[in-house]
Amino acid sequence: MNERIRLLVSDIDGTLVRRDKSLSESVISAVGRVKAAGIAVSLISARPPSGMLWIAQRLELSGAIGAFNGGTVVQPDGTVVSAAQLDPECAARTLALLDHPAVTPWLFAGGLWYARATEDVYVPRERRAANIEPIVRGDFGGLLAHTDKIVGVSDDHALLARLDSEITAALGQDATVGRSQPYYLDITARRANKGDGIAALAAASGVSLANVAVLGDEHNDLPMFARARLSIAMGQAPIAVRSAADRVTLSNEEDGVAHAIDAFILPRAPQ
Repeated sequence: MNERIRLLVSDIDGTLVRRDKSLSESVISAVGRVKAAGIAVSLISARPPSGMLWIAQRLELSGAIGAFNGGTVVQPDGTVVSAAQLDPECAARTLALLDHPAVTPWLFAGGLWYARATEDVYVPRERRAANIEPIVRGDFGGLLAHTDKIVGVSDDHALLARLDSEITAALGQDATVGRSQPYYLDITARRANKGDGIAALAAASGVSLANVAVLGDEHNDLPMFARARLSIAMGQAPIAVRSAADRVTLSNEEDGVAHAIDAFILPRAPQ
């Protein structure tokens, strides 16, 4: 593991930001040190572009970032470079598979967020993360032509874990299924996964995956852990995620990204 790091890609929720979705001055300063050392910085997240652009601007990033788990590559000014979307038939099957009394479906399409209701306890949290207001629709049937992401939302974490396995098996190669949080089950296009996502971001930066480091905290980060040269898990990440990483840093509440940058990234900056 002596390759130099030339690109750092960070997840957002549970990683770059704190529990209240704030971006700390410690993390902002650390990202500045990375860029000053000659390492490009990018973001990858299950969030839509609307929830990422303000962070890219606050960190003064100049390169492409990956929304919807990397399925949508977008420039910091909002220009969409590419977008992988669910096939309409697959989107319809997904909604049918999520049809459970304890699961609330959300749908993201055309830069908009559709929800069945706004009383859900997770709506305020997603409003802060996505940086847009939900549009209430009882029927998503007419919205499936350009679906970026469908989310199954539930406070029954065990149920979502079971649905994760069941929907993965049912959809096969037609989609990417995974939990971005214990209470969110995301279904995106097959190429909209963080493994292919960091490959696209690396290519956009002209960097080999052998020179990429990644930071993450959840199961949907595992595909990029498997492909990057250096993977770093947050301290509060589930044990399966921490076990899959090359290094483990402090929690996001303790500004673990800043710690990881100083301890693991900067010592491997380009000479």
